[in-house]
Amino acid sequence: MLGPTLETDRLLLRPPSAEDYDAWAAFMADPVAARFVGGAQPPAGAWRSLAMMAGSWVISGFGNFSVVEKASGRWVGRAGPWQPADWPGPEIGWAFDRSAWGKGYATEAAQRCLAFAFEVLGWDRVVHPIDPANIASIAVAQRIGSTLLGPTRLRLPHVEVVVDLYGQSRAEWAAK
Repeated sequence: MLGPTLETDRLLLRPPSAEDYDAWAAFMADPVAARFVGGAQPPAGAWRSLAMMAGSWVISGFGNFSVVEKASGRWVGRAGPWQPADWPGPEIGWAFDRSAWGKGYATEAAQRCLAFAFEVLGWDRVVHPIDPANIASIAVAQRIGSTLLGPTRLRLPHVEVVVDLYGQSRAEWAAK
């Protein structure tokens, strides 16, 4: 195993593995679900994104977790720490299959990932680059205590994308 398995009441968060590929690929093929994470991808693109997240665990010691619904054992999304080179900051991100929308899973997973980032990774702050049209992710960021920091551009290969940067410090998180 590349990293720890975290739990919430309803979810398991574990590093991505080959067994996630079919569900990951279905998620990435959905143009609605993948709209704000680079757009729909063919199977080869989904494999690359899964391998990239798994590789982040090897290179950085952290990366997005695969999010698994405890009740069914079903892969429902990804969430967690992410910080590629020259990124706007240490990110906690989330992206979920449409079948998991509206259940509070993104908020539940993001809250658990915040604790992991601050308590285990020792981060002093987190950010969430969010497309201004992504109302659902903005609501998640606000529910977990993050506030709007201002606009920013993503970095290569997405330098043309302008997003709103939400975030919070460890001190702000601890004060809640």
